[in-house]
Amino acid sequence: QVQLVESGGGLAQAGGSLRLSCAASGRTFSNYVMGWFRQAPGKEREFVAYIHRNGVLTYYADHVKGRFTISRDNAKKTVYLQMNSLKPEDTAVYYCAASSRVAGGWDYQTKYDYWGQGTQVTVSS
Repeated sequence: QVQLVESGGGLAQAGGSLRLSCAASGRTFSNYVMGWFRQAPGKEREFVAYIHRNGVLTYYADHVKGRFTISRDNAKKTVYLQMNSLKPEDTAVYYCAASSRVAGGWDYQTKYDYWGQGTQVTVSS
């Protein structure tokens, strides 16, 4: 069982930055691929980024590539999402998720076993 708690959301101006954190409980954090997803008002939840267990392999959605960076610290059982050059369209509730799947496809929500409660990010123009 893994419990995930996000933090770091808030209000930012367009062009600004925020850093989200997701702290995990449990002993086997390093066994999970960690992902970030987001859900804007009136829209479906969408993939943002994931990071492999080893912290080396990462993958980003096109709409955040070059602006967002995902990282993890397995010793601290925490995954981060550094968000730079924020845009108003980045406004959403951001969720972290953990996947025990080994076969890839981690840009799909169905691959994830555990989810956090979400943290609100609001970007003003």
